[in-house]
Amino acid sequence: MSSLQSLPCSPPAWRRWLGFLVLIGLVLLLWWPRPAWGASGESLFANHCAGCHINGGNILRRGKTLKLKALERNGISGPEAIAAIASAGLGQMSGYGEVLGPGGAEAVADWVWQQAQLNWIAAQKA
Repeated sequence: MSSLQSLPCSPPAWRRWLGFLVLIGLVLLLWWPRPAWGASGESLFANHCAGCHINGGNILRRGKTLKLKALERNGISGPEAIAAIASAGLGQMSGYGEVLGPGGAEAVADWVWQQAQLNWIAAQKA
């Protein structure tokens, strides 16, 4: 009897289970909820900032809003400064760098700066 004739026609049970588990793993990887990283600045703001900064305001400190006049009055002259504050915090505001993930603070800052330029009109319509 040759060695080819002695091989079973179907793969052993452990190989079938391994293939099944790999398939399940791929399905979970494709449909598992994504982390905040890579999300848009708008969605990150909605999920992590809007609770205190509704439409660019500030429910805790009226003078520390995200409106353009308040930003400029407080020495914040662009998205880089906003990203630094979002990441590390300032005063009563804690830093959210870890929560926002890599590039998240910059994405939020770019979106906030754009909204400040538009006087938060676009955010109010959304």
